[in-house]
Amino acid sequence: MLYLMIKTAITAALVVAIGEVAKRSPLFAGLVASLPLVSVLAILWLYADTGSESEVARLCWSILLMILPSLVFFVALPLALRFNLGFAVSLALAIAVTAASYWSYMTILGRFGIRL
Repeated sequence: MLYLMIKTAITAALVVAIGEVAKRSPLFAGLVASLPLVSVLAILWLYADTGSESEVARLCWSILLMILPSLVFFVALPLALRFNLGFAVSLALAIAVTAASYWSYMTILGRFGIRL
């Protein structure tokens, strides 16, 4: 249980730190947020929990495959904000468009026999 609490605290601290840095320097926060820090943490936690290099490799390939549809969010949100839809509506719209993108992408991958 302590291990789970430590993992949660480290991961949460990273997210909070990026949010705090963004108040001072959005560009630097964007740089830090764009680094695969969360992926690296997930990889470390998975390896610590399983000791399986093959599981880590599978996770890495899955992350790589899912980068493309995740980019939709970073296009949709600023565009919606530019149209003055308000933050809450823009965020909800960006999340919905991104979810649709993931669903479509997964459907396309499935047609090629790629299952995650």
